[in-house]
Amino acid sequence: MFSLSFSYFSRCVLRDMDFDRALMFKDVEESVKVLKEAAKTRKVPKEEVLSALSVIEKSKLDPSKFLETLGGSKSPGRTWMLIFTAQKQLKGCSYFPLTAVQRFDAAGKRIENGVFLGPIGALTFEGRFTWKNRILAFVFECIRIKVGPLNPLEISLGQKDDREPSTKDPFFIWFYIDEELAVARGRSGGTAIWCRCRHVPS
Repeated sequence: MFSLSFSYFSRCVLRDMDFDRALMFKDVEESVKVLKEAAKTRKVPKEEVLSALSVIEKSKLDPSKFLETLGGSKSPGRTWMLIFTAQKQLKGCSYFPLTAVQRFDAAGKRIENGVFLGPIGALTFEGRFTWKNRILAFVFECIRIKVGPLNPLEISLGQKDDREPSTKDPFFIWFYIDEELAVARGRSGGTAIWCRCRHVPS
């Protein structure tokens, strides 16, 4: 009798867990739609974006495919445009006003972070990264400054040792990545949204 009662109890618990999981995935799906609309139009109210980010952060999705989706399977990787930033604990937020693009190369473990100002020029940082679970830690090795039509000026940042980046360095904790959208929190506690872009603006 005890075993039957326990079995019945177990089935009820599992059924409730499946129901809760289904609700969570539905909430995540709806939140992803909100964030993709925000990335596309930049017109979704900020409060709705923050609410969607909160759902994504709490969902703890499986990160096993995140790195390949973020950085591709071969060099030079994939590029992502920064769309929206929120401060620590999702307080204070804005659509990012400049063209900022990050390139992640999963095969080469390389990262590039740039701000592009069209014909005026560009400022980019490049370095290496490591990945563990959902954490991407990085170290920038050089900076490139481009002014108008002139060739970029490259300046070494003196970080070309063999040390692997760790959480003592800048890092991102990734909460969601698909073929169009990425969400991560930085070391300072701020959260950001990127959308996939096909090339780095020049």
